[in-house]
Amino acid sequence: MARRRVILGLFLASLGAVLWHAILHPDWWSIPAALFGWFLADAASGLIHMYMDYHPCPPGKRLDDIFFFPGSRESDEYLKMQRARMASINAFERLVYDFKNHHPRPDALGRRELWRLIGSTVILAALPMTLMLDAAIVMTHVPGWVAAGAFAGIVGGAFAQYFHGSLHRTHNPWFIDALRRVGLLMTPAAHQRHHDTLQRDFATNCGWSNPLLNPLFRMLRRRGYLEDSGLVPGP
Repeated sequence: MARRRVILGLFLASLGAVLWHAILHPDWWSIPAALFGWFLADAASGLIHMYMDYHPCPPGKRLDDIFFFPGSRESDEYLKMQRARMASINAFERLVYDFKNHHPRPDALGRRELWRLIGSTVILAALPMTLMLDAAIVMTHVPGWVAAGAFAGIVGGAFAQYFHGSLHRTHNPWFIDALRRVGLLMTPAAHQRHHDTLQRDFATNCGWSNPLLNPLFRMLRRRGYLEDSGLVPGP
């Protein structure tokens, strides 16, 4: 727990330094750059979502036992089985399973704690990117509009799964509702279109990139990729 707090604190501090640099060096290009960074983060959320949804779970791990478990998921039998199955796969494979498990049980995503939603993204991508950007700001001249765009993109990328989870919660912090009202985050109704078919609207931040990602998905399907068999784990 202490390690998580240190990592999250370091990330927020380094991200805050990027924002402060953007504020200290205002530019007319800052707003377009920030919107473009937000768009790129949305597109990244959609591409990752598309890949994870259809990437097959590892065979031979009997993950279907817990995916299709007929009893209570709070029972000792299920929890013991879940721990055993999850221990048999690596961290990436657990993420792949989680994306598939989310479809029949979408509200489970909304109940997850913040760190489980953003921890891997922060450690693997967002924190290294902010630290490198902070170093560049100190050692070179980074225009304010670049910092603004990078800030928006990193926030959108780091918190993408948190924003996704908010689509499956009834009660959210005030800023989620505020961002939805101005169109910077998508609504649960818009995201429901993805769950209705699992073949469209994979982006989960604002959905701006879905008009580009939907044709990409259809093209990949025509070429034999993203088969339905990847949507659920096998034995």
